[in-house]
Amino acid sequence: MSLLAHYDALLLDLDGTVWEGGRAIDGAVEAISAAGVPAIYVTNNAMRGPDAVAEKLRAIGLNVATHDVLTSAQAAIEMAAEFLEPGDKVYVIGTDSFRNLTTEAGFQVVDSADEQPKAVLQGLNPDLGWRELSEAALSVRGGAKYLVSNLDTTLPSERGLLVGNGSMVAAVISATGVQPSSAGKPGPAMFHAAASKLGSHSPLAVGDRLDTDIQGGNAAGMATFQVLTGVSGQLALIEAPKEQRPTFIAESLADLRLTRNELAPGSQGGFTARIDGSDILLERGTDESTSIQALRTVLEVAWAFPKPVNLIRPMSEAAQRAVDNWW
Repeated sequence: MSLLAHYDALLLDLDGTVWEGGRAIDGAVEAISAAGVPAIYVTNNAMRGPDAVAEKLRAIGLNVATHDVLTSAQAAIEMAAEFLEPGDKVYVIGTDSFRNLTTEAGFQVVDSADEQPKAVLQGLNPDLGWRELSEAALSVRGGAKYLVSNLDTTLPSERGLLVGNGSMVAAVISATGVQPSSAGKPGPAMFHAAASKLGSHSPLAVGDRLDTDIQGGNAAGMATFQVLTGVSGQLALIEAPKEQRPTFIAESLADLRLTRNELAPGSQGGFTARIDGSDILLERGTDESTSIQALRTVLEVAWAFPKPVNLIRPMSEAAQRAVDNWW
């Protein structure tokens, strides 16, 4: 029985999971289209509004409406609304879409700390510079509540990992000593909101990043599905703390067709794994054994061990082939 027979919705991350820099990851569109359950796209990327994100998803072949997208910019504005009044002044570091969403929510977007904003909202903007960060720092030092869309330090792209919002936020933290509240993943709020929008009782949270997608889904009490097409690789999984360990491990979204047993940590592909001191010995395997089967085999042992393992030691030709490209 396919994994998806056990879940009634997909909560899908975008960057590194569905696409890289707007280019569909191989097999992603086909897997989502064939899933047979509704999907909502839950993204920490605040650069585009939900309408623009939906349009880009349609451009790669997915049937997506604006209400099928939940961005961290939307979540940050909802967080701000808990303590702001309509018409309150807000300084926004972000793209025009973030500023427009803030205005549509009933707040007054200002351009200077001199206007004494009651809140600073910060999301990723590739054109962000010293002036904007300085105005944010002055606003926060002046008493403005500091809220950010997310704290991802990197952003996956087809060229590699780019600077993420969290890296920009670090500059304001350094200048003010103030830690912001983050609306996005790994907090559970976005996951609960996404499931509620779909009326889902048993959603599957899907993503590529352990410290946001998986940790957030786990915090929300949901089953989590990790793909190896983005930020977090095999070695990060082996070293993952308990709160960042996914329920299922996959090479890509194409593996949604597999069964629970195939996707969960456990001995697979003829491999066995055991502890030797502080190392894990990966043994046996066959000519048909795959790298992901070796990984799931190792994870069952690594996650049961009470302290971090030191080395993964391949003890056969099949094991060596399987781990050669781990990162």
